[in-house]
Amino acid sequence: MTTRPTPKFTGIDTYRDSLGRFQFRFPMDWHAHKLADKREGILYSPQDSNPQTWFAVWITDLKEQVVAEDLHVLRQGLDKGLADLKDCHVEVADDTVMENLIKFERIFTFREGQQTRKWRQWLLYVDRWLMVVTYQGESPEEYDYWYAMVNHSFLNFNIAEALWFAVDRDLARLNKPTSPSETSAEG
Repeated sequence: MTTRPTPKFTGIDTYRDSLGRFQFRFPMDWHAHKLADKREGILYSPQDSNPQTWFAVWITDLKEQVVAEDLHVLRQGLDKGLADLKDCHVEVADDTVMENLIKFERIFTFREGQQTRKWRQWLLYVDRWLMVVTYQGESPEEYDYWYAMVNHSFLNFNIAEALWFAVDRDLARLNKPTSPSETSAEG
């Protein structure tokens, strides 16, 4: 039996969101693909056509600010969504709150038709944005095969500095408008 050579980087490139909200590094010989459903973001895959193993980031404007106190209700929605996947098995579930930034990390397998897929996913609620960072392995074996390269993209995913300021709870309190009664009491 011949073993498949491990994937090797031939170079690294950087994807920068057109509005400056995030950026990440990716293998420069991977192929860019548009996201389905007119999502705002990008998908990169080692496969040129019909990508089944891929790394993608998409962003959604939530129209409302998310705060740390929203963790419980957001987790319920995430858990329900995963429960709706056929034969879903969650291997890793980690919830992190940093100021008003909420990060859910899930690693899980599920069935899609006859194929078992494996995902690593971050759902980042940053101020009024939902950033979804996802790695899909066509199969658990493909997930493991490409993991080191894709992990580089996760480790080099960065949120814009302005958004870190937006989720800072102390700064949010300083920028909170005063009520009319507070203003008249001071005058």
